[in-house]
Amino acid sequence: MGFELPKEKYGGRIKEVVIGATKEQGGTRSRSIVAGGSNGLAFHKFESESPNGPVVVMDVVDTVRMVPERLLESMGSALNDPVEWAKKCETEWGADACVLKLQSANPEEEDRPAEELAATTKKVLESVGLPLLVYGCGFEEKDAKVIEAVSNAAKGERLFLGLAEEKAYKSIAAASMANGHGVVAFSNLDINLAKQMNILLLDFGMKPENIIMDPLMAALGMGLDYSYSNIERLRLGALSGDPMLQMPMICDCSCAWDVPEAVEENPEHGEAELRGIHWEMLTAYAAAVAGADMVIMRHPKSVKLFRDAIADISGGV
Repeated sequence: MGFELPKEKYGGRIKEVVIGATKEQGGTRSRSIVAGGSNGLAFHKFESESPNGPVVVMDVVDTVRMVPERLLESMGSALNDPVEWAKKCETEWGADACVLKLQSANPEEEDRPAEELAATTKKVLESVGLPLLVYGCGFEEKDAKVIEAVSNAAKGERLFLGLAEEKAYKSIAAASMANGHGVVAFSNLDINLAKQMNILLLDFGMKPENIIMDPLMAALGMGLDYSYSNIERLRLGALSGDPMLQMPMICDCSCAWDVPEAVEENPEHGEAELRGIHWEMLTAYAAAVAGADMVIMRHPKSVKLFRDAIADISGGV
C-alpha cells in the first residue's frame, strides 16, 4: 500500500486584490498586478491553490536623506531622482510594482508642499508603466493633504495609498474612495489591531478588494521571529474563515537596511554591502514563507536572490 500524503483543507481564502489600472481599466499602467487568492498556507501547493506568487514591490524614495550612503554608492546616481529610480526598477531591476515613499513631505525636514509631491507622483506615472503604491511621510496632518493631492492627480490609476493607521485612516480612505484607489492598512505587530483596521475601513465604506494589510515586518535580528508569528497567525485566521482577515498582506522588508549589524563596517563579518543584500533577502523570504502576498524590497541584488529562493521552494515554478 502506497503512502498517501495527508492534506489540510481550509474553509477560507485570501481575497484577490488588483493593483494598477491598464488603459482598458481606465488607467495608463502597462499591466495590473494581482495579489492574494490562496486558500492554503504559503507554498503548500500539494494541498492548496496559490494562483499569484509573492509580488515584489521595489522602493522609490523621493529624498536621498532617507537612503543609507552605502545604497547610494551601490545602486548608483538614479537614486537622486525618483523618476529615474522608478525607471531602473522597471527596466533593469525586475520589479512587479513600485512604492513611492514621499518622505520629503516631512514637516520637520524638507516640508515639500502637497502640490509638488502630487506632481512628482504624476511624473513617475508618466515615466513608468508599473503599478504604483504611494506612501506619505508618517505625519498625520501633512499626509492628509499630500495623499488627497496625489489621489486627485492620479485618478483612475488604481494606486494603493498609505499608510492608514487606527488614528489616521479617514482622510486616506476618503481620498482613495474619491478616485478609485485602494488603501494599505497598517497595524503594529498586533493581530487584533490588524482586524480592527479592516473593520474600521469597511465601516467607513471601503470595499474589501480595495484593502491590503501591512502587519509590520521586523528585520532579521530586530524581531523577525515576532513578525513571522504574527503574519502566520493572520494567515491562519483568514484561512479558518474570518472574513476580516482575508485581505492580502504586504511586508516592507527594506527595513533590513536600517539594522546596524547588516551594514556596519566590521572586517570579521565580511563585506557590509553583501551582508545587507542577504539581510534584506532573508527578511523578505521569511515574510513570504509566513504568508505575505507582497514584499517591499530595495536592492536589486536582494530581489534576484529572493526570486531564486522562491523559485526553489516552489519547485522551479
